[in-house]
Amino acid sequence: MSLPVLHPMRLARRPEPFDHPEWIYEIKFDGFRSLAYIEDGRCRLVSRRRHEYTSFRQLQASIAELPVTNAVLDGEIVCLDPLGRSQFYQLMFHRAAPFFYAFDLLWLNGDDLRGKSLLERKRRLRSLLRTRKDSRILYLDHLERNGSGLFAKACELDLEGIVAMWKSGQYVASDRRSSWVKIKNRNYSQLERREELFERR
Repeated sequence: MSLPVLHPMRLARRPEPFDHPEWIYEIKFDGFRSLAYIEDGRCRLVSRRRHEYTSFRQLQASIAELPVTNAVLDGEIVCLDPLGRSQFYQLMFHRAAPFFYAFDLLWLNGDDLRGKSLLERKRRLRSLLRTRKDSRILYLDHLERNGSGLFAKACELDLEGIVAMWKSGQYVASDRRSSWVKIKNRNYSQLERREELFERR
C-alpha cells in the first residue's frame, strides 16, 4: 500500500511565551519544514507547499536507512554550527551538510498515528530514532511546563524562537485552532535582510 498524501500541521502565532502544564515546548530550528516519506527503501522530502526537495540526496539516503516498512515523519531540514544552533544561510547556499530534526511521527508501518496524542507519537518517534545514533536524522526533544524559561534561553542563544504544542493533541492539519503555536525571537540576528534575499530570488 502506497503512503497517503499528508499535510503538515499548521502553526499559529503568539507574541509572547506562556507556561502551562498541558503544553510542551521545543526550540524552533531555522530551516526548511519537511515531511519525510519513507517507503520501498527510499525517502522523499516534501515541503509544506508540496514541493519535493531534490538537493538533499545524502540526507534522504540516511533517513531511508531507518528500520521501517514505511513511515512519515514531520521535521525540519537544518544546518548546525558546532554548538547545535541552526544556520539558515549555510542551508540555503549548501555550505554545510544538512540534518533532519524530526519532531513528530505521523505514520509507521501501515499505521496512521495522527489520531494518537502528541506525547504518544513522540514516544514512538524517540524509540525509532534510537536505532540510528550515527544518522543525520535527529530527535527534537521537548521541555514541559516552562515555556517562558525556554524562550528566554532561546533569545539568549540567538535562536529563532520556540514552538508550544498541546501534549494531548492529535495531528489535525486542517484545524483552524492549531494546537501548535510558534513564538518568535524578535531580535533573531539571522532574520536581518532575509526578505531582501528572497525578493532577489
